[in-house]
Amino acid sequence: MTQSENNGQLEANDSSSHSGSRYWGNVEVIEEGESHRISRIEIKPRHGIKPQIHYHRNEHWVVVSGVAKVTCGDDEVLLGRNQSTYVPAATLHKVDNPGSIPLVILEIQNGEYLGEDDTERPYDLNLVKPGVENK
Repeated sequence: MTQSENNGQLEANDSSSHSGSRYWGNVEVIEEGESHRISRIEIKPRHGIKPQIHYHRNEHWVVVSGVAKVTCGDDEVLLGRNQSTYVPAATLHKVDNPGSIPLVILEIQNGEYLGEDDTERPYDLNLVKPGVENK
C-alpha cells in the first residue's frame, strides 16, 4: 500500500459513522473493507452494550484489557486479557464491563453485509422484556 493509499484509508476510517462516543464508551474503526470491519471498543466500568442480533455478519472479540462479561445465546462467560470469543450470525449477544477499569476489546466483524440496519436490539423492539421470567 502506498503512503497516499494508506492516508486515504486512515481518512476513511476517521469519518466512519461507526466510530464515536456512546453512552457506554467509545468505538474507533481501525480498518474497514467490503466484508470486514476491525474496531477498538472501550466500555466504561459497570456499563455495557445492549443485547443485539446481526443476521449477515459474525463477530470475534479479543479482550485487550479489563474483564468482559459476554452473553452469547444462552451462554455467559467472563473473559480476561488475551481471551476471545466468537459470536455467530443470528445470535442474541451482549457484552458488559463488570470491572472497575475500562474494558478494551478488539472486534472483528466479518460478513456479506455490515450495515447498521442489520442490527436489531430486541429490548428496544419490545420483543424481550428485561427481568420477566417465562413461567
